[in-house]
Amino acid sequence: MAKGLEGKRALVTGGSRGIGRSIVEAFMEEGAQVLTCGRNSTPTDLPLGVAWHSADVSDRQQAEELVAVTQAQLGGIDILVNNAGVQIEKTVAESSDEDWERLMGVNAKAVFQLCRSVIPVMAGQGGGAIINIGSISASHADPKMALYNASKAFVQGLTRSIAVDHGPQGIRCNAIAPGWILTEMADSAFDLARDPAAARADAAARHPVGRLGTPDDIAQAAVWLASAEAAFVNGQTITVDGGLVAASPLRPELF
Repeated sequence: MAKGLEGKRALVTGGSRGIGRSIVEAFMEEGAQVLTCGRNSTPTDLPLGVAWHSADVSDRQQAEELVAVTQAQLGGIDILVNNAGVQIEKTVAESSDEDWERLMGVNAKAVFQLCRSVIPVMAGQGGGAIINIGSISASHADPKMALYNASKAFVQGLTRSIAVDHGPQGIRCNAIAPGWILTEMADSAFDLARDPAAARADAAARHPVGRLGTPDDIAQAAVWLASAEAAFVNGQTITVDGGLVAASPLRPELF
C-alpha cells in the first residue's frame, strides 16, 4: 500500500523533541524525506534517515540558509511545518523588551521569514503545503502568557493571508491549534499554579475525551493536512484539543 507522503520533501522546524519530534517521525513513517532543525548541535537520537541543520530560525540569514540547505539536501521542499516555539510565563506588565524579542522572534518572525523564503520555492514546483503550529491560546488566552497568546494569534492571521494570496500558486497554508499537550512546555505552564498536580488533574478533567493530548495527536493532524486527502483544505486552523474549548465551563457531573 502506498504511503500518504511518499516522495514528499519536508522541512520541520524544532523537531528534536515534543510535537516537532512526533511530526518528524510520523512524516517518515508516511514515506516523506525530512530535514529538521534546532538551535543546538545534531541530537544523538534522531530517527534514522532524518537530516539535521543547526539554525536559529528567528535570524533572517539563518532562516534563509536553512531553506537553501533543505533544497540542496532533499532536492526541493513540498511541505513546511513551522513548529519551533518558545513560551514565557509573564503578564504584559511583567514582560520586557528582551522577552518580546525572544518570543516574537521565534513564534512570529521566524514563521513569517520561513514562509516568505519557502513560498517562491513551492510556487516554482507547482505548489506545496505549509502547516503552522498555533495554539488554542490564540483565541482562549491562558493566564500569565500574554506574549505567547499574542504570537499564536499572529500565526493564525498569517496562515489565512498566505492561503488567500498564494492559493492560486498551488500553495495550501493551514494551522493546527493544539490544546493541552503533554510536553515540557505544558509542564512549565502547570508549574505556574499554586498546586501543579491539582492544576494538571483539573485540566485533564475539563477534556471531554478524559485526558490531555499527546504529541502524536498533533502529528497525525499534520500528516493529514500535508497529504492529498486535504487538497481542498486551505486557510484553516484545525483545533486538536480533545474538545476542551467546545465545552461549557460548567462541569457535567454537577448536573
